[in-house]
Amino acid sequence: MNQQFKREFVEALTVLAKLIEMRDSYTAGHSEKVSMWSEIVARKLGLSREEQEKIKLAARLHDIGKISIPDGILNKPAPLTEEEYAEIKKHAALGAGILSNIESLKEVSKIIRHHHEWYNGEGYPDGLTGEEIPLGSRIISVADAYQAMTSDRPYRKAFSKEKAIAELERGAGSQFDPKIVRIFIGILLGERENLGKD
Repeated sequence: MNQQFKREFVEALTVLAKLIEMRDSYTAGHSEKVSMWSEIVARKLGLSREEQEKIKLAARLHDIGKISIPDGILNKPAPLTEEEYAEIKKHAALGAGILSNIESLKEVSKIIRHHHEWYNGEGYPDGLTGEEIPLGSRIISVADAYQAMTSDRPYRKAFSKEKAIAELERGAGSQFDPKIVRIFIGILLGERENLGKD
């Protein structure tokens, strides 16, 4: 795939991701913000520019598999039933499947597949643990959770920054990679300190 075609293809996928978000007004801009946070964490970790770009793209497209989820589930104004949650859980593998046959996006596809794995092995779709989970997936997991917690949902109001940070700390070592949580919270608190100096 030449560079121009690849760029145009990625742009088309990004438009598709935006269209999926438009189905749910509560998550408008969600993937863009997850992408921004994920890139900042990747940079803090000292990853190469190429790795940062892969993680940024995976974050931008991490919910692309939700194209197959019915609107009634995506927009349900109440907690999901077990059956509905099982349906939602398919989106990570479905999203990976959309990209997996494109040679240049195979690594991006893996990151997307595993962004709901838990550090302790209780996540999905494959029950990976610790560093078996791709680093990009571990980064996106934290950024995605924070962005979801601090956004309004049909069934609950947004958490405050403080409450969301407390939840990330509580999940460190079980749901989340503790190192990524420490870096992410450091970024959040640094952002607050910098805002205070303006």
